[in-house]
Amino acid sequence: MPPNPVPPPPDPLAASGVHTGRLVGVVVGTAVVYALTSYLLGKTWYTKRVPFHAFDDNGEWLQMDKVGHATTAYAISRGEYELFRWSGVPDRTAVITGGLIALLYQSTIEVFDGYSQGWGFSKGDMAANAAGIALFMGQQYGFGQQKASLRYGFSSSLYPKYRPELLGRTRGAQMLKDYNGQQYWLSVNVAAVLPVGPSFPRWLNLDLGYSGSGLTGGHANPPLYGADGRPVQFRRVRQFYLSPDADFARLVPAGSTGRMLLGATQFIKLPAPALEFNPRDGVRFHPLLPAAD
Repeated sequence: MPPNPVPPPPDPLAASGVHTGRLVGVVVGTAVVYALTSYLLGKTWYTKRVPFHAFDDNGEWLQMDKVGHATTAYAISRGEYELFRWSGVPDRTAVITGGLIALLYQSTIEVFDGYSQGWGFSKGDMAANAAGIALFMGQQYGFGQQKASLRYGFSSSLYPKYRPELLGRTRGAQMLKDYNGQQYWLSVNVAAVLPVGPSFPRWLNLDLGYSGSGLTGGHANPPLYGADGRPVQFRRVRQFYLSPDADFARLVPAGSTGRMLLGATQFIKLPAPALEFNPRDGVRFHPLLPAAD
C-alpha cells in the first residue's frame, strides 16, 4: 500500500482570528490607492470628455489589450486576497473581497473610457476583466492554491519612435501603451499539475508567453516614414514564448506572512532564457529576456 499523504501544515491564521490593525491598514490603503488612482487618471489620462458611449475594440492590437486586462484583473484579485488573508480574514471571504475589489478597479477604468474621446466602454474589456478574476477565484475555491498565474514582462521596442503620441514617449508610458514591448505569461507551477517526486523543486514554473510585434495602430498600421523620408512598413505578427520561471512564495511555509506578501507582489516575469516562435522570423532563442524588435 502507498504511504499516507503528508497532511498540509496548519494555517496559523485560522486560530489567531482577524488582526484588527492589519485589516484597518489594508482597507484604508486600498481605499486611498483606489481614490488616488481614479483622481490621477481623470486629471491626466481622460482629459477630453464626451457623452457616455460604447465601442467594439475586440479586433485591435492583436488582442494584446484584452490579455493585459485579464492579467491586471488577476493581479489585483490575488494581491488583495493575500493582503486580506494576512489580516486574518477567512479564506472564502478574502477570495470574494479580492475579486470584487479587482472588478471595482477595472470597471472604474471602463466607465472613464466610456466618457472619453478616443475610447469607449468595451464589453470585450469587461469580459477580459471577468476572465482574469475568474482564473484567480476558480483556482482558489477549487484547489486552495494558484496552480497557474498571469504575469507581465516588458522590453523596449523600436516602434514608439514612429508614433510616440500613441505608444509613449518615455519608458514608463511605453510600459503601459506599447504592446510591442509587452509580454503576458501564463505561469504554471510544474509540481502542482504533474505527479513529480518529493525531490522535485516545488518553486519551478513553466511559462507560456504571448506578445505582438509590428503594431503601430489598433486595427492596421498607418503610413509611416523614416528619417530619410522613405516609407516604412511593418508586418503585424503574433509572438509565442516558452520560458522557465519561479514561484518564490512556495519557498516559504504555507500561511506565513512571507508567503502571502510574495503571493501578493509576484506578478512580474523573471528574466530567464526563452524560446520564441512567430510567423515572420520563425524560431528564435533569447538568452535572458525576450528582445522586442
